[in-house]
Amino acid sequence: MANATPAPDVVPEEETETRTRRQPPYAVVLHNDDINSMDFVVTVLRKVFGYTVEKCVELMLEAHTKGKVAVWIGALEVAELKADQIKSFGPDPHVTKNGHPLGVTVEPAA
Repeated sequence: MANATPAPDVVPEEETETRTRRQPPYAVVLHNDDINSMDFVVTVLRKVFGYTVEKCVELMLEAHTKGKVAVWIGALEVAELKADQIKSFGPDPHVTKNGHPLGVTVEPAA
């Protein structure tokens, strides 16, 4: 007679579905100010985002006429980095008094 050994309990692997949750997008919002020069704004946008002069002028003018404009939309961490880079330029070096960095915020994209 063969020695019967009970079969071990085999639990089938559970199927787990891995989903990557997309984070909601955030916007880097440039605010209008009457202190920093238009040239300075265009220069900062070009250096931070690598946009063409034409696109930078368009964004700067929209901020100037509407009060603010989303200049970049993407992941929160990158938006925060871009906003910090903009602020790191400091005030327009050609402004002699009341200078301040460009006004920029990070907001959930609409």
